[in-house]
Amino acid sequence: MDDDERQEADAAFRELVNMKPAELDEWLASDESRSAGQHQDGGESTGHASGRRIVEILRAQKSDLSDDDYQHMRKVVGYIHRHLAQRPQGDVRDTRWRHSLMNWGHDPLA
Repeated sequence: MDDDERQEADAAFRELVNMKPAELDEWLASDESRSAGQHQDGGESTGHASGRRIVEILRAQKSDLSDDDYQHMRKVVGYIHRHLAQRPQGDVRDTRWRHSLMNWGHDPLA
């Protein structure tokens, strides 16, 4: 991945991930977070695992980020864009839709 691709991925990621690392950590520790999303074999959901990785990326120095980290940033951006397009009608404050997005670092009510 070249520098322009890294810069583009980083900019899109930081625009959409609107939760601070401590806020996301606290959210990921909640029951609502653990119950949101699709679980593989009864384990951790994909979004919950992604949230833990997002916290690591947010706390890392840019110089310490790998191409794999930038690929994950792109995955996060894609997920958030797709999920935002599926917004349900009405109050979303306490919905699995919002909880799933928050696992990916984006609170649509922020």
